[in-house]
Amino acid sequence: MKKLSIWLAAAALTAVLVPAAWGQMGTLKGSVKGADGKPIAGAVVDMVDKNTGHKYQLKTDKSGNLFSLGISSGSYEVTTTVNGQAVDKVSGFPVQAGGEATLDIDLAKSQQRAAEQMSPEQKKAIEQQSQEHNKIKGLNDMLAQARAANEAGNYDQAQQLMQQAVAIDPTKEILWFNLAEAQRNGASKATDPAAKKTGLEAAIESYNKALKLVPSTKTDVMGAIYNNMGEAYAKMGDTDSAVKSYDQAAGADIPGAGKYYFNEGAVLTNGGHYKEANAAFDKAIQADPSRADAYYWKGSTGVNLATMDKDNKMVVPPGTEEAFNKYLELDPNGKHAEESKAMLQALGAKIETSYGKTKSPPKKK
Repeated sequence: MKKLSIWLAAAALTAVLVPAAWGQMGTLKGSVKGADGKPIAGAVVDMVDKNTGHKYQLKTDKSGNLFSLGISSGSYEVTTTVNGQAVDKVSGFPVQAGGEATLDIDLAKSQQRAAEQMSPEQKKAIEQQSQEHNKIKGLNDMLAQARAANEAGNYDQAQQLMQQAVAIDPTKEILWFNLAEAQRNGASKATDPAAKKTGLEAAIESYNKALKLVPSTKTDVMGAIYNNMGEAYAKMGDTDSAVKSYDQAAGADIPGAGKYYFNEGAVLTNGGHYKEANAAFDKAIQADPSRADAYYWKGSTGVNLATMDKDNKMVVPPGTEEAFNKYLELDPNGKHAEESKAMLQALGAKIETSYGKTKSPPKKK
């Protein structure tokens, strides 16, 4: 009987304590709505009572509603998070013992309250940020439209869009570069010599403006600008300036030097400057020894520099035959393979490998 009495006393004590604990808690219900007035599902609501240390984390259901039966009474700091970003904070939210607290988070009202509490300086800063964001978005849209027009051959439209863009923000090298591209492409299609010259001059001016703005760390961008400016000079017939631009491209963008020197060699070849072209292809090979087409055109320009000896035999500069053989080694089935073999046979040279009609000038890369 004594053991039974102890057990009953313990049970009675427990029965008294449980209702007392629940009596210190309240019920919470509420909702979370977005700035558009629509309920937000999955919003996370964190509640912290800094006096007692009580913490609760609730999440809205698919209808954006909150509900919890057991929240300790106290004054809470409430933070609402949507997609990992805090969107609302409430201080001193009360929960009373035995009561039902209502927590309705309306982000439209929260934003309005936040705006009303801002200082004039804060409002000005936010307005400037918004304007800058809208400007950047507008420029990106114009840039995308101009590139599409350029690719479609609508060069006048591309130029108009980029002229508007540089008027809005003349401090971005990418805008000047794309304007120059549209000007160069448009001029290349012009049938009137005067219009072509004017368009190419405008493109070169735009390329130079881009160069003044591009950071020195963007070496690949600098290389691309110099390279395309070299092409503009070449189309004007200014070979010396074109060569200078290609050299500047190679100096700015060392990893791309093989491409720029090859383009320099192509321009010199097209202009009949075979000795200088041969030297340019040597530089292209030195910068990129795996570039097969540079070997072919080194060989071809070497043939153009050939002389005849007293026995009426063709004498080519040193390295010409080796260049054709190296091309065949690197690209045995390439588009210049048969021409290379024919050249070697004409020179009476041995085709050193089992690699693999009229020549056209090399195309710039």
